[in-house]
Amino acid sequence: MWKLVLGFVLFAALALFMLKKTGGDVDMSGEKHVVGDAHAAPAASVPASAASQ
Repeated sequence: MWKLVLGFVLFAALALFMLKKTGGDVDMSGEKHVVGDAHAAPAASVPASAASQ
């Protein structure tokens, strides 16, 4: 049983090493849900001082 675990660990380490060396886009920081600039505030078309008059 320990040989299976050792084989899996070695295979996973080799796969990650190869992906990082060949320029594969490996990001181990977790999921990201960023789609462009979705959270940017829209620019105000009228300044606040002009709107209150």
